[in-house]
Amino acid sequence: MPRLIFFCGHAGTGKTTIARRAIAALMAEAHARCSGESFCLLDKDTLYGDYSSAVMGVLTGDPDDRDSPPYLQHLRDPEYHGLLNTARENLGLGVNTIVVGPLSREIRAHKLIDRAWLKVAEDVELRIVWVHLQENEARRRIAARGNRNDAWKLAHWDDYRSRLFRLSPQDYPELLMFDNTRPTEQDFTQLLAALA
Repeated sequence: MPRLIFFCGHAGTGKTTIARRAIAALMAEAHARCSGESFCLLDKDTLYGDYSSAVMGVLTGDPDDRDSPPYLQHLRDPEYHGLLNTARENLGLGVNTIVVGPLSREIRAHKLIDRAWLKVAEDVELRIVWVHLQENEARRRIAARGNRNDAWKLAHWDDYRSRLFRLSPQDYPELLMFDNTRPTEQDFTQLLAALA
């Protein structure tokens, strides 16, 4: 049975880095067991970054905009629909699929555990990792990485941070919470065990 693993979280939390490290470890484990399992990594920014830049350049004149109302109204949902459609195609081929993206609205609404909404079969194993860290550290990392898509966030931090939310584990028992502020090797090992 294939696995569908989500790595979600706000910008700057390190979800892509953790997902890449996890998929490498899961692939090595599958190889060691000679299981024949295959894996696919689907990162929303990789799949749709250039496309969204072209569209936003036409819509607003700012190809790096990923936070303004035009982006949120016209591109956000189609990007996620395409991301999930691609994940379903891989799952249908028996490929374990790791999906990376904020998916914050979907997390808040508990949609990622709703198989009917996801349109995935009962035999697909679901895991959802919420990568988080302290706000000041997230802002520091966003500024340090120098991604042009983050310019709006940094220039309008108060507006951006008003959309952020903290999840309480008791309200979201479906999530594997991963604090990426200063994770230890043991923290990562425990995450891998939960994904297995």
